[in-house]
Amino acid sequence: MGLDQFSEEHDEALHKMRKRVIETIGRNMDLYGISQSTGHLYGMLFFADQPMTLDQMGSEMKMSKTSMSTGIRTLLDLKMVNKVWEKGSRKDLYEVEYDWYQTFTDFFDVKWRKSVEANIMILRKSIDEMDRMLEEYAGNPELFAALQKDKMKLHEAVSYYQWLDRLIDTFESGEIFKLVPKEPPM
Repeated sequence: MGLDQFSEEHDEALHKMRKRVIETIGRNMDLYGISQSTGHLYGMLFFADQPMTLDQMGSEMKMSKTSMSTGIRTLLDLKMVNKVWEKGSRKDLYEVEYDWYQTFTDFFDVKWRKSVEANIMILRKSIDEMDRMLEEYAGNPELFAALQKDKMKLHEAVSYYQWLDRLIDTFESGEIFKLVPKEPPM
């Protein structure tokens, strides 16, 4: 077997392995609310040896620049990709965030914090409305009892979201890794 033949087989095996990983990443990105094609883009950047431009990514992925731009914007918003500067380059360059622990904690923080804050606000507003209704319908025992029962449920929901807010704090501060340590690299 000549050196060229070994190299070609090696390149093919490496390409096949990378493709399998990229496809798996793409399929699993729905957990992040990301399309499969954007997941493939992330996977391609994961294996890139250097930062890439949108043009380079589009050429590699056979996708339009618009699709690349939309995918990169999504990945930037989720802090899964970083925009980098390179001397001599006038085009924007992007590279993947290799710290998957940080990627997950950033994603968890961004997505869950917004949801928690919105839910707590709505629940508290509803509790205030129920307090007014409890005063208004104090003479109606059936409605009063139903309102009290619902108010208790809403307080339990607020307690849950306050707990979730504290959990998010552990992700933001890194305390989560004291509770659930990172796996050492193999």
